[in-house]
Amino acid sequence: MLIIVGIIVTLGLVFGGYIISGGSMGVVLHALPIEGMVIGGAAIGSFLVSNSGNIIKKGLKGFGHAVKGPKWKTQDYKDLLCLMFLLTKLIKSKGVIALEAHIENPHESKIFGHFPKVVADHHVVDFICDYLRMTTMNFDDPYQVEDVLIKDLEKHHHEESEGAHALGVLGEAFPALGIVAAVLGVVKTMASIDQPVEILGEMIGGALVGTFLGILISYTMAGPLAVKLQQIIDEEGYFFSVIKDVIVSHLHGNAPQISIEIGRKSIPTHLQPSFYELDELVNELPTDLLK
Repeated sequence: MLIIVGIIVTLGLVFGGYIISGGSMGVVLHALPIEGMVIGGAAIGSFLVSNSGNIIKKGLKGFGHAVKGPKWKTQDYKDLLCLMFLLTKLIKSKGVIALEAHIENPHESKIFGHFPKVVADHHVVDFICDYLRMTTMNFDDPYQVEDVLIKDLEKHHHEESEGAHALGVLGEAFPALGIVAAVLGVVKTMASIDQPVEILGEMIGGALVGTFLGILISYTMAGPLAVKLQQIIDEEGYFFSVIKDVIVSHLHGNAPQISIEIGRKSIPTHLQPSFYELDELVNELPTDLLK
């Protein structure tokens, strides 16, 4: 929502200032469709040339992702910590054998089923199950597991950031693409040099709209959108960091309450529940989930 508000404010004040200063929107509106087609066509073409199909999909999905904002809210982090508490407590109380049924069929598990939004994200579920499964295979050295987890998270973050990076590169190209449109406008003007000054002036003004449009899109829309998307991806990455910290703490032999407290510390401050909130939630969990 803030993105839409920001674009409206930008366009309103930019064009409002132009009109107040005595500028005529007629020249801008007349040139805008053609200049926009040149710049937009060049942008789309270069985006297709420079990226693979997978990254193009990520970039296109990124527009909606940036508008919607981060997926995970405070309640989701609470649910995640409660889920990790139950899973680690199950291992502590009944051993890794009792865990296998839950991680092999998480969508049929009472523990996972108690947290529907978390289970709905297959990346999160797979991440949890894959690394807890390793503990059942005697891969339980906390330092080795932590190294693998960190490398996996780095790879995941890099892959998720590819769309934002591609959009950022495209945003940086818009001023140059605006110059391309402007140069074509100048070429057209020079071919009509025998026309009256009024017509030439309008043609030059139309050509300059291309430069203006490229700069405007780059620094007020495409560039900020890429930055916003990267911020969202960075924030959502904390969700996986919480899982990592809880699993590593568990492998160090800490009690489930300690492990989830360590995980709580990894949550972004503005989304972080308090110690007492989390303690209350854990105490209110149904006891039959571990049966």
